[in-house]
Amino acid sequence: MDIDTQRLQRDIEANAEFGAISTDEGHGRTLLTGSDADERARNRFVERLEDAGLDVRVDAVGNVAGRWVSESADPNQAPVAAGSHLDSVPQGGIFDGPLGVYAALEAVRALQESDVDPDCPVEVVSFTEEEGARYGVGLLGSSIAAGLRPLEDALELTDDDGTSLETHLDSIGYRGSGHLDAGKWDAWLELHIEQGTTLEEAGTPIGVVDAVTGITNCRVEIEGKADHAGATPMIDRTDALAAASEFVLDVERAAHEVVALDSETAVATVGELSLAPNARNVVPGHISLSMDVRDVDYEAINELIHRSESSLARLDSERSVETSLARYRDQEPIHMSDRCVAAVRDAAVTSDLNHLDMHSAAMHDTANIASLTDAVLIFVPSEDGLSHNPHEFTSWDDCAAGARVLAGAITQLTT
Repeated sequence: MDIDTQRLQRDIEANAEFGAISTDEGHGRTLLTGSDADERARNRFVERLEDAGLDVRVDAVGNVAGRWVSESADPNQAPVAAGSHLDSVPQGGIFDGPLGVYAALEAVRALQESDVDPDCPVEVVSFTEEEGARYGVGLLGSSIAAGLRPLEDALELTDDDGTSLETHLDSIGYRGSGHLDAGKWDAWLELHIEQGTTLEEAGTPIGVVDAVTGITNCRVEIEGKADHAGATPMIDRTDALAAASEFVLDVERAAHEVVALDSETAVATVGELSLAPNARNVVPGHISLSMDVRDVDYEAINELIHRSESSLARLDSERSVETSLARYRDQEPIHMSDRCVAAVRDAAVTSDLNHLDMHSAAMHDTANIASLTDAVLIFVPSEDGLSHNPHEFTSWDDCAAGARVLAGAITQLTT
């Protein structure tokens, strides 16, 4: 499959100008849903889809899809879809998301310029608000396409200024009608930078993702007793922060043990903490912290939560604090379709590209779509594993290699 590397590079670099930020090194951008930069990025994407002869539609949450029906294809057959997202985190990079969108378009152009005769339509998709940077809800557009969230709830989401998603989409002309229905796709493929160093360290250009991590988030409360830092003897203290410190170390220890004994891909992080009254001369009386547990093995996730609860029970007894743990997000691991994984592997072999089976420790739109139809995620290396950063970089040769494998896999799934 003949990928035009320069054409793909031009598309990604042109997209990078929308929301471009000033930086001494690298190339960064801030593209939030509903912003002027978002409008311009969407407009260019639509133009590029139409230039390639695709029919474009926009759904009510702003998801954009271009549909190509070749002369050989049955328009009534379920399509194979591919894509990603165009939005970014604040001060993010230029490859996370746009590579997947424009590689999907380049794959279609490669099919058009080849002698491949697809049996079904092919769709190129850009989902709205994947990063969750404006509305605090990631994977938003794909959650609507997968039927996991009511459309009305999504449109009513508000940003920090109190402006709804519906209002922002209206203002840029991208609140369409209806919704993309991923359940009507025969298959879904997404190309993405790895956001880690596994491929780079292995010297391998293609990662075939066979599972996307599950995620459990917990809110932990630890109630002690606020007291004077000078007048309260050490023996009489019920220090919530000291108890929390033990808990954090218990979580870290438990994660190491689970990795050693049960699942080498398990991780657990306490990444957010607030304390009250938060004063230099007061013994901390209350701690609230958040915990993030991830793995492709759901039993390993449950084991880490069990160990966390045991730690809190011990602290209740030994430190006379009162604790609670609320499991407020619980997303099980998602495993990719065997036939889609096989198609990607075969496409890599056909392209004479080494590949590595791996899992994704970060969430992507594919995790939502895989709940409804056959799906696969493809990784290419990211230099030093960087992402969400102006220094994020993937070589253009690796971008093209990913697009070539994507096109090859689409070919296998559509013929």
